[in-house]
Amino acid sequence: MQIEATGLGKRYAREWIFRGLTHTFQSGSATAILGPNGAGKSTLLNTLSGQQLPTTGTLRYQHQGHGVLVEDVPKQLAYAAPYLELIEELTLTELLHFHTRFKPLRPGLTPPRLIELMYLSTSRHKLVRDFSSGMKQRLKLALALYADTPLLLLDEPTTNLDRAGVAWYQEHVQATLAGRTVLVSSNVPEEYAFCTDQLNITDFGAQAAR
Repeated sequence: MQIEATGLGKRYAREWIFRGLTHTFQSGSATAILGPNGAGKSTLLNTLSGQQLPTTGTLRYQHQGHGVLVEDVPKQLAYAAPYLELIEELTLTELLHFHTRFKPLRPGLTPPRLIELMYLSTSRHKLVRDFSSGMKQRLKLALALYADTPLLLLDEPTTNLDRAGVAWYQEHVQATLAGRTVLVSSNVPEEYAFCTDQLNITDFGAQAAR
């Protein structure tokens, strides 16, 4: 999916989070959204994904040569972020079956196989609320990485992961890049080492736009 941002800006009250952002995220590209904590990286991701409306500017989406309406972007999107909640009253198996009714997995992949890929076979009947923070983050990542969507957004993807979890993320993000447009919000190099493009949000702050 291609995302074309023109003069994009987002403001809360009188404070501009970013302003004057013009950039085209090409189909099949992988872009790191960089900047210090609190700079607005998550806000930019949420705006680019259509989950928040921009204050100024326009967004255009295209997939396979056809325009996509902003209200249809969620169908084409997989998103993983520490602040996105899981349904913790379900077991892992129940959650996967529920989730994949709305966001199918990549062709040929089944929920049982995804559980194996997450190394969570012994927890398949465990309630998600009883998972460790690292297990929950791996689950969030797996649901996004292995969703059958052309657009993938990752916000601070290795939060709560230990070294083994970080290695798992690096392996599986590489395995699921082909044919997707990927945006990674991060200030940790090991999270976005695979990205070929970078965009620093501080270049589009209120001061930069004056």
